[in-house]
Amino acid sequence: MQNIREHFEEEAHAFDRIIRCLIPYYPQMIEALVAALPFGQTTPIRVIDLGCGTGSIARVIKDSLPLTTLTCVDVAESMLVMAREKLGSGPNVRYQLANFETYEFDAQYDAVVSSLALHHLVTDGDKQVFHRKVYDSLAPGGVFYNADVILGSSDYLQEVYIHRWKWFMRQHVSEEEIEQKWMPKHYEEDRPAKLMEQLIWLQDIGFVEVDVLWKTTILLFTVGASLPWA
Repeated sequence: MQNIREHFEEEAHAFDRIIRCLIPYYPQMIEALVAALPFGQTTPIRVIDLGCGTGSIARVIKDSLPLTTLTCVDVAESMLVMAREKLGSGPNVRYQLANFETYEFDAQYDAVVSSLALHHLVTDGDKQVFHRKVYDSLAPGGVFYNADVILGSSDYLQEVYIHRWKWFMRQHVSEEEIEQKWMPKHYEEDRPAKLMEQLIWLQDIGFVEVDVLWKTTILLFTVGASLPWA
């Protein structure tokens, strides 16, 4: 996690540009996640963004649901600085510098969202423990939406995913940069899990209405899970 923190500390100022070069259909992913939030514009809600990065998703949520009170969490202080530039300061937004491995929720939320972050938890057991923390942090009727990298359900499918991912990156960066920088970082820092296994984890924890809201054939997915209304 220390290497990951250093990586994001260094790249915060270029992050918004880099992510669109490396992550397929990133704007569409954000749009799908925010559009699925089951709240109206006149409803006050509390949202926590886990691994908020530069605040891109939090900004879209705030614009779409103006009565949102936001908590933005990230492991890199420089990312939170960038997020503050997008979201500002005030009573409706707070920033927390924290590591997922030790993070403890200090409030209940109507929505927990995360993007390209939870795959950094090292083991499947770590991920399941954290998903349980997410579940326990939700208010009645709360939702958890996670947009993240997945592992193919077979070696063949994983090869297909990697092939398609590299094809996308080649539209924006050189082959040398892909093979000497981004793929080594992926294999060193990322620990994705299989999609179907994650859906089962969520159901076993107690989430209902577990679904796949948006997925490419490459690397990304969004899971929506909600608790019963009280």
